[in-house]
Amino acid sequence: ALTGGIAALLLRGIPFSISAGVGFIALSGVAVLNGVVMLTFIKQLMEEGSGLEDAIRDGAQARLRPVLMTALVASLGFVPMALNVGLGSEVQRPLATVVIGGIISSTILTLIVLPALYRMVRGREVEAQQGSAMPANVAASAPWATPNRVISASPRVRRADLALSPNPSPSHTPAAIPTTFFN
Repeated sequence: ALTGGIAALLLRGIPFSISAGVGFIALSGVAVLNGVVMLTFIKQLMEEGSGLEDAIRDGAQARLRPVLMTALVASLGFVPMALNVGLGSEVQRPLATVVIGGIISSTILTLIVLPALYRMVRGREVEAQQGSAMPANVAASAPWATPNRVISASPRVRRADLALSPNPSPSHTPAAIPTTFFN
């Protein structure tokens, strides 16, 4: 968002001023709000059971219209200020120029770059979780793993932390737990 505001000032030949700084403050609020709306919806889709790729694609498609409408309303609202040549234009033009240029760049970044960055960051977390989790065939054959809880192969897991069945049998006691998963 900031790069778009700076680029717009440079393209129009307007120097940085206090009113341009106020425009950057207003621009930051709109840009952050659009990003939060996008990421919140993607997270909500993932909590409902969508996969990472599906949640990102569906979230970006579903939030396309609200993000574009926010950008359009803000940009069109500042057009008269940006084109003003009368009394007070030296205050209004930098503010409007920063907001319009920044909104254009932040909209592109929100719709294209933000989902890609979220995929990179969240994809690493998902891969790390899947990589440290016990393989399904081992978890199915382990009598000490409950159906609702698969215990990772992390060395931080202690035998006392394991969920045992309510009716312990010799195969469900801590002594029968293979220690190779914890070394």
